[in-house]
Amino acid sequence: MTAYQEYLRFIVTLTAVLDPFLAIPIFLSVTASGDAGARQRLANTVTLTVLAVLASAAIFGEALLKILGASLPAFQVGGGLVLLLMALAMLNAQVGGMRQSRAEEEELESGALTGVVPLAVPLLAGPGAISTTIIAAQAGGIAHTSVLLACIGLVAALLWVVLRLADAVGQKMGRTGLNIVTRLLGLLLAAIAVETMADGLKVLFPGLTSV
Repeated sequence: MTAYQEYLRFIVTLTAVLDPFLAIPIFLSVTASGDAGARQRLANTVTLTVLAVLASAAIFGEALLKILGASLPAFQVGGGLVLLLMALAMLNAQVGGMRQSRAEEEELESGALTGVVPLAVPLLAGPGAISTTIIAAQAGGIAHTSVLLACIGLVAALLWVVLRLADAVGQKMGRTGLNIVTRLLGLLLAAIAVETMADGLKVLFPGLTSV
């Protein structure tokens, strides 16, 4: 792949992992008792939190892997598995336990959690998005990291637009329309997850390349 294709793939993958359309029903339920101003402020806060978490992963991800003693191929296999589990849940139009546990869902429904938790973390900037960013950042170099940060900013801008228009988007698309988009993104994410795991397995088990 060319550098341009790699960055484009990262943008597409990160968009599929974040899946802001999956977050719309939860966003609307959290802000149901608030006015338009409250929804806009929450959209701003959630977007900035996601941007900060993923930017930190891009900048400090390599150092974190070294501290943990984990190799990039092993992380690719593990991260790919996380993405695959998320994709399977998305194909069923479900949030999935990888994004939100049943206990977290109950806390949200009870009003114990609002806004940034669990919307920004872990629903959006969760294990899948963080691992995707860390894997992409391993090519190294200030220039590469800078471009990745720009890509993250672009995806965060898309997330911000979707959340700011969540009420209108939810009404226009309906639950069925949102589910269709989530399933399509899930299918795309499943393919990327398998490829990510395959890349890691080829390095960990060189014999697989001759099969």
